[in-house]
Amino acid sequence: MSLTVFAPAKVNLYLHVTGRRADGYHLLDSLAVFPDVGDRVQVEAAEALSLSLGGRFGAALQSEPDNLLLKAARALAPGRGARLHLEKDLPVASGIGGGSADAAAALRALCRLWGVQKADLPALALALGADVPVCLRSEPVRMQGIGEVLAPAPRLPEFAMVLVNPGVAVPTPSVFKARTGGFSPPPRLPAMWPSARLMAEDLKRCGNDLQAAAIGIQPVIGTVLAALAALPGALLARMSGSGATCFALFETATAARDAAATLQGEQSSWWCWGGGLYQPPPTGL
Repeated sequence: MSLTVFAPAKVNLYLHVTGRRADGYHLLDSLAVFPDVGDRVQVEAAEALSLSLGGRFGAALQSEPDNLLLKAARALAPGRGARLHLEKDLPVASGIGGGSADAAAALRALCRLWGVQKADLPALALALGADVPVCLRSEPVRMQGIGEVLAPAPRLPEFAMVLVNPGVAVPTPSVFKARTGGFSPPPRLPAMWPSARLMAEDLKRCGNDLQAAAIGIQPVIGTVLAALAALPGALLARMSGSGATCFALFETATAARDAAATLQGEQSSWWCWGGGLYQPPPTGL
């Protein structure tokens, strides 16, 4: 038996740091969406647990002795075997939840492969990383706490986005350490947005509280944001997560794809993608 599961990227349309717990973990408030671009995780039955890597960015993970997919498999069912293969097409450590999405996809696939039912799967996912629970859902959601408090997102209009990563590393701990200023309150969101343009106008009143710190570490992020904001039809340009991937919102997938192609032609060393949101299949995989 072999299963292949798509692991879509996660984009934070806004990201507010709302506080800090006594144990040092920061409290966040964010609206997360999942564009139709990501990695792929394949699992098949085997006696031992193993992982192979491919894809555009697979080589960047070769030096990792214990990939998050293997940790997810061992946490789900210690001692069970499976052959895992990751097609890594998202940039590594780039603020769009790639590793967390891969772990979540592995959990979904292995539950099916092994016939495992876990009532505490969200708690198991949180133990692997703060973004893994939201990636298990792979649908628009409002995330709070340290990532474990998930609530329905407002009803979203049709929209699309361009994603750009300039190929620089921005370690998340360094970004939080460099952040200055106080905490931001959670914004009040409507029950729905009737159009992408009105959604973008509302989101402009929010922000990414980590963006300025990330630009201070890697100034090229500011260059990316300026390039995105200058694209014809761009409604909003912002950094996702702790960076360095940035996004721009567009009204249609066609406009986003055209804009991404234009930008890729101007900046061949950047990773660029344009399109709409991911639509989960009826099977849940």
